[in-house]
Amino acid sequence: MSELHASLLNSPILAIALTLAAYLGGVGLFERLGRPSWCPAVLIGALLIATGLWLLGIPYRDYQHQVAWLTLLLGPATVALAVPLYQQRHAIFALWKPILCCLPLAAALAACYAVLIAWLLGAPPAVLASLAPKSVTAPLAIGIQEQIGGSLSLMLGGLLITGVMATLFVTWLGRLLRISDPRILGFALGVNGHAIGTVRAFELGPTAGAFASLGMSLTGTFTALLLPLVWRLLGL
Repeated sequence: MSELHASLLNSPILAIALTLAAYLGGVGLFERLGRPSWCPAVLIGALLIATGLWLLGIPYRDYQHQVAWLTLLLGPATVALAVPLYQQRHAIFALWKPILCCLPLAAALAACYAVLIAWLLGAPPAVLASLAPKSVTAPLAIGIQEQIGGSLSLMLGGLLITGVMATLFVTWLGRLLRISDPRILGFALGVNGHAIGTVRAFELGPTAGAFASLGMSLTGTFTALLLPLVWRLLGL
């Protein structure tokens, strides 16, 4: 029995089954809770996976290795967001000037404010490197983290927290400032909340989802190109 248990722990089958069960459970609980913006399905799923790993005694590094091929699917899933972009191309082309004007500042602020706060609190360079790509979608953030260093676990945790908090604050500020334009809300969700914000934007409608996809893609490209270069120039 112990040999069977050990073989299951060392097999990717258990890790994949745990991942799929956590995803389905997260979606189910999310629907039962009334689809709250403060608790997205991905957060519930992450908590379920963490609980399962703890109960089964599986180290996170082993789990990460066993589901590595699932991580590769994040790339094609991100590329598939080109479909809503194409469908909303006329609305996007009509606003290309304000989009290009605000994107560099928004992307730079998204990367800098967490790093600045951590630096002021005396965080070591490894923590700073882990927080820098927190506003970029996971496939690009993993690539950036490999170039500048840091902890993958901390970086992924930062991604999750950033996505949830960005969704909350963009929704709250939109109501406070009486902003109802789905293009503005969607773009803000994509720039600040990456994939989690984009999922929330699609709940608002196809236009908001397309602009969130655009904001997430442009922010990811801008950050992936410039952040490693700036990191090396600063000697971090």
